[in-house]
Amino acid sequence: MKRTIVLVFTLIIAAAIAGCGASGNKGNEKSPSQTASSKSDNGSGQVEKPSKIIIGTGTGFPKVCFLDENGKLTGFDVELLKIIDERLPQYEFEFQTMEFGNLLLSLETKKIDMLAHVMEKNPEREQKYLFNKEAYAHWRNRIVVAKDNDSIQSLDDLKGKKVLVGATSAQAQILENYNKENDNAINVVFSNGAANDTVSQVTTGRVEATLLADFVLPVIDPESKLKTTGKELSSADILYVFRKDDEASQKLADAVDGVIKELKADGTLGKLSTEWLGADVTADTAE
Repeated sequence: MKRTIVLVFTLIIAAAIAGCGASGNKGNEKSPSQTASSKSDNGSGQVEKPSKIIIGTGTGFPKVCFLDENGKLTGFDVELLKIIDERLPQYEFEFQTMEFGNLLLSLETKKIDMLAHVMEKNPEREQKYLFNKEAYAHWRNRIVVAKDNDSIQSLDDLKGKKVLVGATSAQAQILENYNKENDNAINVVFSNGAANDTVSQVTTGRVEATLLADFVLPVIDPESKLKTTGKELSSADILYVFRKDDEASQKLADAVDGVIKELKADGTLGKLSTEWLGADVTADTAE
């Protein structure tokens, strides 16, 4: 009988100790959701890693996207994107440089996620690519000739002459559209993308003219060897380019639009434009 009482008492004590131990452990444990919340900084219950975005750009456009004396990629487009990146913690931007003529193809083949090279939106491009909605610059395209050339005032004056433009550029599209309606009257010559080559080819007479956005001339021709002539050929918004019919691209484009609106409102965009391009080209000033 005594042994039975002792055994029962021992079992009661053991159960009490086990219960206290379990209670103590529960007090120190965290549920999976509590653990995740403690690591998350966005309240979603999960730790989110920024999505890497590969941005395609060039290196041969002075003041826009180029390599400085230390080999560092910089310029208006590049520095603007760095600011946008800072304001979008859900993304991490990484630049990939290449020849201008390869940028659109690289976007199509998913080698890059976004294209930044002061790209104009035009009907031909809009059929194939997605553009963000909020323009970060706006300018006009004009004919550019040597300073002493007074014979050119319009595209009609360029019939039978060589005109230099960048392959796949908006300026090339202007000439292609003209040639479709005028039996290929203008001899289109594609540049290698270097600004100093453009000035040299026009001033030496290897080509009669080139087409440029209005702000570009003082950037590539600081010695004023060239001049604009005639009326504007077109005006355009400058936007970023993404893959069309792609949900992730649309989400990214919308996020970029939000930041550009902020940068316009607080004056950052206009200030950056003046710093790099010598004027505020961020507003629509079409004539």
